[in-house]
Amino acid sequence: MKTPGKPTPKKQSPKQQREQAIAALRSGKPPADPLAQLNPRSLALRVGIPALIVWAIALAIPGVWPKVVAGVLTVVVAGVILWALRFATRSRAVAQIVHTADTAEARKDAIAKLDTDFKKGDAAAIFAKAQLQMQEDPRAALRTLETINLDKVMAPMADEARAQRGMIHLILSETDEARALVDKIDMTRHKEPRIRAMMAAIVGEAWARTGQATKAVELLETFDPNDEAYAELKPQLLRSRAFAYAWANNTKQMKATLRGLSALNPQYLSGFVTRKKSPMGVPPRGVHPMLEKEALEMLMRSGAVPRKMQQVRRG
Repeated sequence: MKTPGKPTPKKQSPKQQREQAIAALRSGKPPADPLAQLNPRSLALRVGIPALIVWAIALAIPGVWPKVVAGVLTVVVAGVILWALRFATRSRAVAQIVHTADTAEARKDAIAKLDTDFKKGDAAAIFAKAQLQMQEDPRAALRTLETINLDKVMAPMADEARAQRGMIHLILSETDEARALVDKIDMTRHKEPRIRAMMAAIVGEAWARTGQATKAVELLETFDPNDEAYAELKPQLLRSRAFAYAWANNTKQMKATLRGLSALNPQYLSGFVTRKKSPMGVPPRGVHPMLEKEALEMLMRSGAVPRKMQQVRRG
């Protein structure tokens, strides 16, 4: 029975469903408020109490030098806090711009605003611009991310840039290029669970598709895709596991992973169907034949397969 006053949702075409699924893999939930994550009050307590202890010791020791050392340390710490607060404020402004860009026209306006409101080379603005470009032009997003000088930014930020570039290369089936980037990522530098899971998914997929499937499985199995903490990353984690299990010749786990992806959205499976099977498919580099076969069969059974792909399959 239809509820009065509520219009019936318009049914999406297979093409629209597929594009929506790919977009979901490419983009995630807007980042949390950077200032909330930084928690200035907690930061002040963590830094302020040790500073008071240092000054208490310096004042208790006779002479000028203990006071000079304490003063220098105080200035350095204050500088670090000021930089962190300014970076978080810029990141919040960037996040607000990205959050409002939910249409093609809005994304275009947001990119223009990022270009005009932030200095050239601002890492937060560069990441945001690339995220917006990913929706329609992965190559443009890749060029944007390549403007970040990995030797000049902080190591964790350089890792994030490598991961994002690696993800784009994987989407384009440029597996060797992705592998060269992810091999320089140091996971121990990252403590935030969501960032670690995102990087693991990208690193794991790159390893799996370039001859290190066992190593990829070991890494990916340390992250549970069903954990609520990784809810936004579940499709990406499952996609990476599917590649890893396929190249590790673990057919049982591969099929179970594909079923999990299909339950989220059958169109996720189209990411394993190559141009050999469909003109709308992905480049075949790094896609295991067994994985493609199983994904295509599941996609066909789901009823969500595009008509053009059905015609190629029958032919």
